[in-house]
Amino acid sequence: MDTLRHLLPSLGSLVVFEAAGRLSSFSGAGRELRMSQAAVSYAIAKLEDQIGSALFLREYRRVRLTEAGQRFHADVTIGLSHIQRSAQSLRAVATGSHVTLACSTAFAAYWMVPRMEEFRAALPDIDLRIQTSDRDLDLVGEGIPLGVRGGFPGDWPHYDSAVLAAEEIYPVCSAGYLGKQPKPAKPADLLGLKLIHLEEPFRSATTWADWFAAAGIARRQVPKGLSINDYVLVVQAMIEGQGVALGWHHLIGGLVEKGILVRLTDQRLTTGKDFHVIWPREARLSSEAARVRDWLLAQR
Repeated sequence: MDTLRHLLPSLGSLVVFEAAGRLSSFSGAGRELRMSQAAVSYAIAKLEDQIGSALFLREYRRVRLTEAGQRFHADVTIGLSHIQRSAQSLRAVATGSHVTLACSTAFAAYWMVPRMEEFRAALPDIDLRIQTSDRDLDLVGEGIPLGVRGGFPGDWPHYDSAVLAAEEIYPVCSAGYLGKQPKPAKPADLLGLKLIHLEEPFRSATTWADWFAAAGIARRQVPKGLSINDYVLVVQAMIEGQGVALGWHHLIGGLVEKGILVRLTDQRLTTGKDFHVIWPREARLSSEAARVRDWLLAQR
């Protein structure tokens, strides 16, 4: 431990070095860190002496990193960034600066989870808690600041809202299932395939009958088939090759891009019933919740 303490520069000297290297200026680093230029010069000289290598070339009225300094600066920048994020995360837990987002299990699984790495990179100091439910929760009553909900804003007079994604629906299945029969050329060709039906117990959802009707096919012609009350299980059934289901683009678009699911026909249904980020109108959002809301909307 004594050897490590001797070899490892102090955090303060690394902070000074990072600023001086980024700004190519000792005086600029001093202004940013509220130190005198002499103090910055002393810290850099002591750091160079400790590691045994020149980090800066001193030129008239400016400094620039040596080749060794450039390599060391890149490592120091990454290291300080990791330390900062870790400290912010610990502070968030200690101070309770968390934000709860209410949404469906499908939205959490297929929209939010694939973006969590981006979320953590953008908002490392916020502890996000995702609360899923098979029905739209009363955010005011539950004390939840944010939710994602499909429908029309006029139906939610107590909430403000902003559009996150349009409701765009088209049929999809797994590549394995599609390989067992010819790819449908037109919507009517789907009538002969195994259709998987979503039957939401509490939320209203577009049905196969709605989709076929938009394609000019009578509802009475739509065959029965496997019915599931959870869209996550519908997607899993498709992946397992159990048939064809309706795909909500904002949820399964990523699975189509990866080739896990395959889009069938060019026929799509847009209902005008968009998906929104919502928040209670009478409650003032915390700064953390507002930042989460803004991040969500920036993903559109």
